[in-house]
Amino acid sequence: MTKIQNPKQFDLEDRTAEFAGNVRSFIKKLPKTLINFEDGKQVVRSSGSVGANYIEANESLSKKDFVLRIKICRKEAKETRYWLKLIEVYDKVMEQERQSLIQEAKELMMIFGSIVRKTE
Repeated sequence: MTKIQNPKQFDLEDRTAEFAGNVRSFIKKLPKTLINFEDGKQVVRSSGSVGANYIEANESLSKKDFVLRIKICRKEAKETRYWLKLIEVYDKVMEQERQSLIQEAKELMMIFGSIVRKTE
């Protein structure tokens, strides 16, 4: 029997992958300063962890495991937002891109928070 999959589940997998990709593109364009290098490493890790943990949640073995993974997704999105706020940008275009990424991190946090509330 074929398992029926929730299309929204995969939309969020795609959205988190796109978010991580957009963060990476943003980091590549940053001024090459020591601070941006260090903060950039952190934001790349945390942004990728959002989607990776969401995939793990979708493969969870129990409701408790699912909730834990979703909480980790929310935590990683929050951490990504933090690192994005610390990165140094020097022009208006890069600042707009950063604000867009911060907004997406915030939206992901709210989505994962909603999933936790509905699941618990």
